[in-house]
Amino acid sequence: MKRRKAVSVLLVMAMAASMLTGCGGGNTNTTGTNGAASTEGGSSGENTNDSSGVKEFTAFFAVPGSEINDDNEIEQKIAEITGAKCKETWLTGQTAQEAVGTLIAGGEYPDMIDGGDGMKQLYDAGALVALDDYIDKYPNIKEFLTDEEWDKLRQDDGHIYWINQFGNIYGEEKATTHSDEAFWIQTRVLKWADYPEIHTMDQYFDLIEKYNEANPTMDDGTENIPYTILCDDWRYFCLENAPQFLDGYPNDGSCIVDPDELKIVDYNTTPTAKRYFQKLNEEYQKGIVDPESFTQTYDEYIAKLSTGRVLGMIDQWWDFAYNVNDAFKQQGLDKEGCNYVPLPITIDEGMKNQWHNSGGTLNVSSGLAITTSCEDVEGALQFINDLLDQEVHDLRFWGEKGVDYDVDENGEYYRTEDMRMQSSDTAYKASHSCSYSYFPQYSGTSRDGINAMKPESQAKEFYDGLSEDVQNCFKAYGAETYVDMLGTSEAPGPWYPMYSYSNNMTTATEGGMAWTKMGEVKHEYLPKVVMASDFDSAWEEYMGVYNNCNPQAFIDEMQAELDRRIEEAKKYQ
Repeated sequence: MKRRKAVSVLLVMAMAASMLTGCGGGNTNTTGTNGAASTEGGSSGENTNDSSGVKEFTAFFAVPGSEINDDNEIEQKIAEITGAKCKETWLTGQTAQEAVGTLIAGGEYPDMIDGGDGMKQLYDAGALVALDDYIDKYPNIKEFLTDEEWDKLRQDDGHIYWINQFGNIYGEEKATTHSDEAFWIQTRVLKWADYPEIHTMDQYFDLIEKYNEANPTMDDGTENIPYTILCDDWRYFCLENAPQFLDGYPNDGSCIVDPDELKIVDYNTTPTAKRYFQKLNEEYQKGIVDPESFTQTYDEYIAKLSTGRVLGMIDQWWDFAYNVNDAFKQQGLDKEGCNYVPLPITIDEGMKNQWHNSGGTLNVSSGLAITTSCEDVEGALQFINDLLDQEVHDLRFWGEKGVDYDVDENGEYYRTEDMRMQSSDTAYKASHSCSYSYFPQYSGTSRDGINAMKPESQAKEFYDGLSEDVQNCFKAYGAETYVDMLGTSEAPGPWYPMYSYSNNMTTATEGGMAWTKMGEVKHEYLPKVVMASDFDSAWEEYMGVYNNCNPQAFIDEMQAELDRRIEEAKKYQ
């Protein structure tokens, strides 16, 4: 059976995701349901057995998520097969680095952890178990990555400490959803304008302006929000990294890689960057940009989107869709054209966009690790291994046969409308959904050669589950999927993605110090640039402060890493 891998992101969503930073540092192409969750219990590595003899592990994930019910039915079924379960806890009220720092100070850890941007802290603290001597003992884990990919996860001491969970394609790629970043717009806006061709940033905002002028409110009188921006903590990628995409480059996150010259380019200082922020400034002065953009929290942003009021935004799919689309379905807003579709936006007409690339993404900066507090390392790894068995993987993402999906005469999985509705219900998911969303997982094709690893990638199920407004939008643009709305580019070179290096940079190097200062300056000054009454003066001031951060030191360090990755890749050619 063919297994196709691209060595090149979250996150999801994750975030990541990692998914996940906004540069992809959310680490995720999938994510747990967002919501506040306690980190209580995440500091004890002592696993126990319940009354039935099932091993109970603990895990902490440095991203927001929701805990499931203790009597979750799918979790119990997985435990019956694997002989183990895991109590997952999630980030709340802190950054990933703050939460990880608290764990390190206490010296006690959960059995398993994904520290997100704090993985380097855990490594430096000696909190993680080296996996080298274990990997070959667990066939599903061993198969999960290629030898080249395992080598890419080695740290500077030569050992492997974590497994990146996301962006892994088994068999044939079945891409229906664009899990990554894009300019998103509601289908009602496109429908109102008779589905126009929108290719540039100016065309995008022009359409939103015209729609909002003609339709200032929703059908119930709720005032529309034309465009909002998420800037909360690491998610400020929704504001700052668009210039790389607008110039037709893929998501290397922290920089542009010129594929011809094999040189690092700083997207923060390009002519396109200035044009992009000047456009945001113009739209802010017109009242198109949400004035709460620079103060809203992530939870407030998700709640705002979930009302259906927001016409458009830049974001990664994994960062909003899993929560917002379910909310739309439960409220009937999917029938009012509130669902979002991506548009192939570049700075000028006639440019090739690279919003979507084929293949998976290996984000080496973070992943699932076993901590030194775990008293049963082999048991924990066996649990991870068993979660990749096809039967268990189906339970994680499809659910229970006859309850969450049915099988037709050809062996293809499908859902009824009632099944789709219940799968979007928050209470139902808490009691009857256990995806172990930050454990290793596949997209692509099931081992049966028929079905997709996940429902959203099953072509017929995906299309049947779309609202009529999204289906009509796709038809108008000659598309069958979200990916078709953008087009697909070949996976970038062996360096991709560069954010998997910059995510773990520290102030211990000159480049890392510059990177930290650059981030601080952008956080402080970009909102001022967008809101300024005199854009040119604000931009000049911002550029002056930015250049004082010594960005060349960052560029030089990234160039050295680019060169290293290209040389390493030659060993496997």
